[in-house]
Amino acid sequence: MRRSRQAPIDYAGYLALRVAVAGVQAAPLWACERAAGGVAWLAHHVLRLRRRVVDENLATAFPAWSAAEREATALAMWRHLFLMVAEIAHAPRKVHRTTWRDWVELEHDDVVLRALLDEGPKVVISAHYGNFEFGGYLLGLFGLPTHTIARTIDNPYVDRFVNEFRGRTGQYILPKDGSREEVERVLSAGGVLTLLGDQYAGRKGCWVDFFGKPASTHKAVSLFTLTYRAPTVVVGVQRLGGAALRYRVSGVDSVDPRSADFQLGATPLMTEWFTRRIEDVIRREPSQYWWVHRRWKGAPGAARRKQPPVAA
Repeated sequence: MRRSRQAPIDYAGYLALRVAVAGVQAAPLWACERAAGGVAWLAHHVLRLRRRVVDENLATAFPAWSAAEREATALAMWRHLFLMVAEIAHAPRKVHRTTWRDWVELEHDDVVLRALLDEGPKVVISAHYGNFEFGGYLLGLFGLPTHTIARTIDNPYVDRFVNEFRGRTGQYILPKDGSREEVERVLSAGGVLTLLGDQYAGRKGCWVDFFGKPASTHKAVSLFTLTYRAPTVVVGVQRLGGAALRYRVSGVDSVDPRSADFQLGATPLMTEWFTRRIEDVIRREPSQYWWVHRRWKGAPGAARRKQPPVAA
């Protein structure tokens, strides 16, 4: 009954989103860039959206920074986030198999290809950095279909609309809850599973240092690699020069559990490995990370054991 009463509200929200998207698509990218700057100023200085959380996160990650440096990065982050929304609206019309080179450059793409062209199961790990949604879109465009685990949006109409974009080039979305059997089927069949490796996992997660402070990370991210002996690659999708829809897709690093010299055969070790790589990517351009998330919630407790160092 509650769901039926909520449906009209959800549909109204969906219609408002469609109208907003249509307006963004009608505007040229240069106008979206200017608008993103103005909306970012409003969000940060007037509405003060999550301002305290963002500042605390930046102070934790970069303790040597001044207040002015944190302020500038926070404002640039909001511009990036709002521009990212506009890019998602424009991407299907502008970025195709024949035009992607006009918008995207590749860095260490051999790292990605070595892992993803393997016949067995593969895992791709990314983070809330750059335009990770665009990254999934591009992999499908390159003929590398993926299955991505994502949280279901509360509004079912919006969830369906967003997943239509994600699946436009061959990215299939699996719900975060209740998709265990589907994940097993994908990996057993030699498919590609993409995951975000920077999400808070609660007190029962795997605690590893992130920018020098313990952060809880989902154990499943590592377990998929270790259980299925799946080659795993960390990928970054970084905006270039602040311009709209200009990105560099980087193969950051990869590991192969089948290799004789593989030394990350435990969940803490594997988790620390990809967390370090994600941190390296964020340091390239900190304003492109989602500092709005409370990444360092809670504490691991006194029973937490010091993890052994990871080989470089």
